Order: sequence, then C-alpha cells, then structure tokens
Amino acid sequence: MLTSLLRKMYRLFRYPKVIDPFLSKFTYPIKKNGVLPTLFLNKPSLDHFNYYYFSTNSVNKPLFDKILIANRGEIACRVIRTAKKLGIKSVAVYSEADKHSLHVKMADDAYLIGPAPSSESYLNIDKIIAVAKESSSQAIHPGYGFLSENPNFAERLANEKIIFIGPPASAMISMGSKSESKDIMIAANVPVVPGYHGTNQDPQFLKEQASKIGYPVLIKAIKGGGGKGMRIVNDPSEFEIQLESSKREAIKSFADDQVLIEKYLETPRHVEVQIFADTQGNVVHLFERDCSVQRRHQKILEEAPAPGLSNEIRQELGAKAVAAAKAVNYVGAGTVEFIMDNKDKRFYFMEMNTRLQVEHPVTEMVTSTDLVHWQLEVASGNPLPMTQDELCLDGHAFEARIYAENPENNFLPDTGPLLHIRTPSLSSNIRLETGFEQGDEINVYYDPMIAKLITKGANRTEALRKLRKALQEYEIVGLNTNIEFLKRVFSHPAFIQGEIETGFIKKYETELFAPNPEVSSYVIAQAALSLILKEHQELKKVTIGSFDPYSPWTSYFGYRPNATYERNILFHDQNDDRISADVKYLQDNSFDITINRGKDNSIKFERVTGNWDEAEKQIITDVGGIRFKSRIVMEDNNRIVIFDRVGNLLHS
Repeated sequence: MLTSLLRKMYRLFRYPKVIDPFLSKFTYPIKKNGVLPTLFLNKPSLDHFNYYYFSTNSVNKPLFDKILIANRGEIACRVIRTAKKLGIKSVAVYSEADKHSLHVKMADDAYLIGPAPSSESYLNIDKIIAVAKESSSQAIHPGYGFLSENPNFAERLANEKIIFIGPPASAMISMGSKSESKDIMIAANVPVVPGYHGTNQDPQFLKEQASKIGYPVLIKAIKGGGGKGMRIVNDPSEFEIQLESSKREAIKSFADDQVLIEKYLETPRHVEVQIFADTQGNVVHLFERDCSVQRRHQKILEEAPAPGLSNEIRQELGAKAVAAAKAVNYVGAGTVEFIMDNKDKRFYFMEMNTRLQVEHPVTEMVTSTDLVHWQLEVASGNPLPMTQDELCLDGHAFEARIYAENPENNFLPDTGPLLHIRTPSLSSNIRLETGFEQGDEINVYYDPMIAKLITKGANRTEALRKLRKALQEYEIVGLNTNIEFLKRVFSHPAFIQGEIETGFIKKYETELFAPNPEVSSYVIAQAALSLILKEHQELKKVTIGSFDPYSPWTSYFGYRPNATYERNILFHDQNDDRISADVKYLQDNSFDITINRGKDNSIKFERVTGNWDEAEKQIITDVGGIRFKSRIVMEDNNRIVIFDRVGNLLHS
C-alpha cells in the first residue's frame, strides 16, 4: 500500500498532469505530442485554480533564494507573485514617489534608491547593484523598460557576479540596433522590409534611396522604440522636412540620430512571436500575438493568437522567429516583431525586444505557462520547461491596457489620485495585472498605465464577450482613463470581425470619437436622489446623540412645518450640457422628480423611491416602475460619477 502511494507521488511530481477535483484521480490531458505541464490544485471551484509548473527534468539546478526586481508598478508585482509561489524571496527598490506603492508592500524587503526622477532612481545602476549586494540578492529581474534592454547593465552584473535574468549583453547589442539587426536577419534568411539600413546618413543619399524603394517610405531611428524617431513620408517633396524631424527626435530620445529608410506598408499589422531560449541551445516559440491596435505608435490592446492567420502562416512565423533568436545566440524571453501586409499576409522582420513584453499574459493564457517562472528556470541554468512539440494553443486571449489618459485630447496622459477603484470579478479566465490600489496616485514621473485586464475564452468571440463584460465592471474615479474608449473599440463591428491593422483608430475615428450619447433621464433622477439621500444620512449622523434625537427636524426626511420640501439641483453631463432636476418630497417617503433639459423639454417621474447603501456607495431606486441599482462616487470638487449600464454623469 505504502509502495503504491509513493509510486503515485513520484509520478505526480516527475510528470505533469491534472488533478481532477470531480473524479478525484490523476488524469493525463495529452496536448498534441506532449503532456500539458500544469498542475491544478484541488480548489472548491474551477474558476479559482492556480497554475503551478513542476519540471520534468529530475536533475535541474535549484532556483534562486532571493532576487531583486529592478522595476516598479505592475511588472514588479507580477514578478513578486511568481517568486512567492516558488518560495523565492523578493527585494523591491523604490523611489521617493513610490514609497507607498503596492510592489513595496508585496516584497519581502524594500530599499529606497533615490528621488522620483528615473535617472536618479530606477535607472541608477550603481544604486541598484549596491542594494543587490546589501540584500544578498543572487539575481536581478529587470522587468520591462528602464534597464531591461541595457547591455551595460547586464555586463556590470556579470562583473559583479550577479545573475541578470535576461539575455546576454551581446544579443541586446545586436538586436538593439535596427540596422545591424536587419543585416543579421538577412543572413539568417528571415524576411525584412525592403529598405536601406546602411551607415551613410547624407540627406541627399537617403532621399535617393527612398526613391529607389518607392514611396511611401518610413524613416526610423536605428535605436528607436515606442514610435519615437519614426516618420511616414508620402512624397519626395516632404522628405527633407520629415528626415530632419526624425533625426531631431532621435538625438533627443536615444542620443543617436542615425536612421534607416524602409518601404511603408499602407495596411500593416503588428504581429509578434514570443520566443524562449536556454543555455543548452534549445529555442522554442510560444506562438504569436497581434498588437495592431495602437495610438501614437504604442499598443493599447493585444490578443493571442492573431486572428485570420492560416496554420501554415502561423508555423512559418514561429520558425522565422526561432531562426532570428538562434542567429544571435539568444537566451531567455524575447519577442520577435514582424510587420505583416494585411492584404497578402506576407510578413517582414521589424525588430526584436530582448525582454519580457508588457503583453506576455495573453501568451500565458493560451499556452498555460508562467513565463516569469520560465525566466527563473533559464537564469538558474536549467533547460526550457517544455519542448516545441509539447507547446500548443488553447483558446483565445485579449489584453486591454488601462491608461490614465484622455483619448479625446489626443490621448494626453493624466495624473491624479485614484479616488475609487472597483475591479471586475476575477477567475482563471479573467486576470488583472496592476501595481496600484485605491488611494494611490498617478504622477508625472512614470508611465501612466494603471493596469492590464486579460480575458480568455474557448474562441475569440467568447474571449471578447468576457472582456467587454469585465470592462463594464471596471470602475475608476479621480482622473481620466481610456476605459470608455476601449469599450468602443471592442464593440466596433470591424474589430469584432477581426479586421484590424495599425491604422485602425485613424480609420474609424469618426465612430470611435463620436460625441457621448445623451445621459438618460433615469440616470439623472438617480443622481439627484442619491445626493439628497446621502445628505440626509450625513445629517442623521450629526444629530445622533443630540439633546433631542426624536426631533421631527431630523428624524423625518423632508420635514418642514407648513411647507413642502423641494430642491433644485443643477447638473452638467459629459458633453457639458446643462440639466436641472426639481425634486419634491412626498409624505409617503417618495419623491416627484422633474428633469429639465431646456424649454419645452422636461420629463416627470412620480413617486420615485430609493435607498442609499453607504458601504457599497450604491443607490437602489424605483424610477417610473423600473428598478435600478447604480454605484455612486462623489468627489470633493462637486463631481458625481454614476456607474451603471449608461455611463457617468457630472454634477456641479
């Protein structure tokens, strides 16, 4: 009996499998040519399963005891969660602006490294290395951004005998230069966009190359990123102006004004492939992601797999991405980005990001992997957890980036406190990555991304439906966000059909930036009643314990001797339209509410009733025979936000 039990336990940890909570036995879900390397721990509900990976290699080296995360925000929290799951201690670093941040609270240890500006904190290599030594951290995870693609940082760590959880510096150098990387890709038989990638920067020579390539062309800074130093040129007459503009931005952003010239695809898609490599020479791809919907050349939503691709194209994309990684002896997590012509589906190498991408969760969702765990395994000297044959796609996933920004003002970043946050209900198929809590503040020093909302479904339609519902449940008050804009994108017929390209927002800007619909009179009635009920509740708090708590002035709402309680409340909605609400209290504790939108445009609701729930900040009303349940958030600046199926209303 004991021998049989020990044999089962050995097989459980030696080979990945699933514990079925309903069958109460071990099952082996075969996916393609391998076993799905995931252990589902027995939980009360399938919606709350946690994913754990157990290596199939019995001679693996031990993982680190302690790592330092040289980053902040959601990616720092993301790395800390996996570290905790694996029993690895985590060390956070933080600036003075981040002393109360979530990643500081989550880490086992946290060290202040300087003032708010990144150059004095998160980009200060000497301070970060000093903290790593003081905290006895064996390795440093750079996250993304900041020092994640800095070869000098990787080399310094190697000299200090601290492991960099990322690729070798040589790979960063090769792939960090757009011109050098193109030459490497050509040698590796990876398709590249026709263009000039040489060192001759004479303006007249570059203009001649543009004419040979054929307009329109794209001018790109060789060390660019995030759309900086990128200019589209449609005609020879504007070439010199755009070249000068590109070089000016490149020198400011990257201290290097060298550019390359490429053919500009007019209906492009941004398709990228997640690759992973270990120190034993193994390289795999974890399929592709589509990141085509962008604003200001920066991604705002991603999905995996890319819609509308045949299996043949998918396999070819993966093979070319693996070839690209092998060409630079890559190690760790990386992303090979391709630009794809949406007409003929031909694709061309664009660049390689030598780090974990912001959008990596969609890949994790459709491959049942933990890519941070993979990074830790590889950095520890272990082989990749899975072979290419064991990897397979399962379902479809979306990621929506929640930004503090104003889409109606050219997506201008916003700052301010997060006065109210209410997140969607989470499960194994609805995931939220964030580095902020209610009460935190978005400041001017760092990227304005608040969170990433990720959903998974059996197919694209189901995943999109879950995402739309989750966005409807997501509430943020205190500053402008792109949530409402994302709802419009995900509800657009072209997006639903998978007809996406990098010019999606520009192409459909009329629909995506249409004026806000008129706020429903039902919503205005709720807003008016919520203000009155909340004021009465506050009044009751003040009078509790008074000399006469049973006074009709306070115990009966709307009590006025020989008079009827009436109130006029003025509102301004999202379109700044002026709306007034006349509220009259009736003796049966109901209200008559008349909504006025100008001359000869009014509607009256009779005998409206409502209850204010202070704990949930919610009002439950009966308006015109219809029962509503809405969340109300009141700000100090006389702004009231109502969350329901309609939207929000401003009160002043």
